[in-house]
Amino acid sequence: MSDDSTVTAAVLRAELTADPLWDFALAFYGRPGVEEACLLLQDEAGVDVCELIWHCWLYRHRLALAQEPSGLVAIRRWQEEVTLALRSLRRQLKAEAARSPGTAEVRRRIQQAELAAERETLERLQQLAEQTDHLTALSPAASSLENSLASRWKLQKKAQLLAAQTLECQLDPL
Repeated sequence: MSDDSTVTAAVLRAELTADPLWDFALAFYGRPGVEEACLLLQDEAGVDVCELIWHCWLYRHRLALAQEPSGLVAIRRWQEEVTLALRSLRRQLKAEAARSPGTAEVRRRIQQAELAAERETLERLQQLAEQTDHLTALSPAASSLENSLASRWKLQKKAQLLAAQTLECQLDPL
């Protein structure tokens, strides 16, 4: 790596560190239409919301993956084995929790654990991004986030494409 690329990587790492993915995720998810768009993509297209938000965060920084980093495999495994297991259990308890205060409390604690698992995922994704060797800068003429997401997750249905548009519309440029 040349001195220029070392400096650029250090600047990029500092920029990403100054804008924590967790903070971005909380603010972004609360914007109009974002939660609904994320859940639609999760439920209809099998998109991992944490990874989706990570791509939105990278896009906001005018970055994209040049290649999938090997560390993404372990993060996806964590999501599948921990986060998705907690989500499934929480959803299974929904009906019973409406009838039983004890079950409602157990479900609430599972929901807290699910949120903690998602936070851990986002922290791991941020660390992966801060390595910077698998990122590429987007040119001003780069394709839209919608197109990037549609090709990454094979989004084809109109509702899925509209959800991706919603996410792009809610991103603030840096």
